[in-house]
Order: sequence, then structure tokens, then C-alpha cells
Amino acid sequence: VQLQASGGGLVQAGGSLRLSCAASGRSFSSYDMGWFRQAPGKEREFVAVISVRGGVENYADSVKGRFTISRDNAKNTVFLQMNSLKPEDTAVYYCAANYLKITTRDYEYDFWGQGTQVTVSS
Repeated sequence: VQLQASGGGLVQAGGSLRLSCAASGRSFSSYDMGWFRQAPGKEREFVAVISVRGGVENYADSVKGRFTISRDNAKNTVFLQMNSLKPEDTAVYYCAANYLKITTRDYEYDFWGQGTQVTVSS
């Protein structure tokens, strides 16, 4: 699976962004999809994950209630809607694919996209 993340940018605090991750290659609908982020000088951290059919979602406490993960299996795409953005959300955001396992652990993901920069100004 090849993953291509997009949609990052510069936004003011309180604003919104929608990230997209387009997948190509093997069957997208067989993969649970996650979003992670890495801020400068910090380790990569889990943000959200969605199950293969979208019935199960899990979020980091820091984004719960503000971010929403979704997917469109017909378009081989997973989304991350980010609302009420805060400066501490500034990071490079990565999408990742995991074969039939919902997990928050980055080392358990099989494929990774290249990352898209999100910068939230105060």
C-alpha cells in the first residue's frame, strides 16, 4: 500500500483543517487506518485510528472532541477533520495502514505516508 497525505497548512488557533490520505496498491478496505503526528523535538504520537469499515474509532485524549477520523473505501481515502485547532497541534501528520488490527502503537503499522505539515499560530 502506498499512502499520500495532503491537506496540511498554516491556520490560526481555533481554525480547522481537513487532512486526506489517498491509498493505492493493495486492498485499502482490508487495512485499519491511523493518523500520527510528530512535533519538533518530540516523539511521534498517536492521534486517531479507524477500523476497516469505519465502525470503530479511537482517539488520543488530546484531540478527542476536536478531531474526527473517517474513511471512504470507494475512494481509497482516509480523512482527519481537525477543528478548534491549538498551537500544540502543530506537527507533521502522518497516515499509516495496519492490516486488520486496530492499534495505537506506531510500530505495529505496516505502511506510512510521507507526512503533511500542520502549523497552528496563536
